[in-house]
Amino acid sequence: MPGSLTLDDVRAAARRLGARIHRTPVISSQSFDDASGFHVFFKCENLQRAGAFKIRGALNKLLTLTAAERERGVVAFSSGNHAQGVALAARMVGTTAIICMPKDAPALKLEATRNYGAEIVFYDRHTDDREQVARGVVERTGRVLVPPYDDPAIMAGQGTAGLEFLEDVPSLDALLTPVGGGGLMAGCSTVARALFPGVQIFGVETDTANDTYLSLRKGERVTIPPPPTIADGIRLTTPGALTFPILQANLTDILLVSDDEVRAAVRFLALRARIVVEPTGAVPAAAVLAGRLPLSRGARVGVVLSGGNIDPSLLIDILKAG
Repeated sequence: MPGSLTLDDVRAAARRLGARIHRTPVISSQSFDDASGFHVFFKCENLQRAGAFKIRGALNKLLTLTAAERERGVVAFSSGNHAQGVALAARMVGTTAIICMPKDAPALKLEATRNYGAEIVFYDRHTDDREQVARGVVERTGRVLVPPYDDPAIMAGQGTAGLEFLEDVPSLDALLTPVGGGGLMAGCSTVARALFPGVQIFGVETDTANDTYLSLRKGERVTIPPPPTIADGIRLTTPGALTFPILQANLTDILLVSDDEVRAAVRFLALRARIVVEPTGAVPAAAVLAGRLPLSRGARVGVVLSGGNIDPSLLIDILKAG
């Protein structure tokens, strides 16, 4: 299974995406370096189109569809960033999208998804299986399902963030991304292992959304109850069937942080580094700030800030709490 995604797949996705998306900047912050003890490089996917890395996988998937498949339209399920990515990608390639979103999805992400032209179908994350809801729409409409992570084209597209990152900063000691379903990390870790086999690769979850952490320790996918975490992008109950074997093969470890540590990272990045990041996007930065990273001081650490779609009222609350 780890061989199901290759560096060549990611490079092909990069060529396919071309100038349709942003090559996001890599920045550093002396304040963050001083606070963490590491030399940290941030890949700013919060500045990507639709505000997150998700457009990479969504657009790559839609560009691999046949003209007949695009004509039928697409369906996705997501709490927010994949929803926006698919909605924008559908508009870019001239098709339509129906997005299945939880009733408690962040208002900002819901509004943005609608503004990109998608139709919304709601579900209850506590009682409904979101994939079954989406598959029901597919069966009724004949549309094409665009999964959030468990798809080779999605993983390859997400991996283009890692490819750009390591082209810009090739000498990293460690690479960190948040882990939800695992698509971003599957893609980025595949690139990192191929180009720099010695780099340490750490996924990061919150301690209540620790399904991948538990799964890696058990050696098989485990399922947890819907996790109550501020990081809405990683509120999953089990790792992906396709992504998990890749993570097993590539990851050094999974690090865990608390919601309070995520809030502190969002606040630090906003006030000291002048970077606005949503809680999920700040999860790996939180691990570095909180001293979870088992590396010597001064190590060169790459952190993917996966998204910046934070509700203004939540951002204000987090900033006031400091």
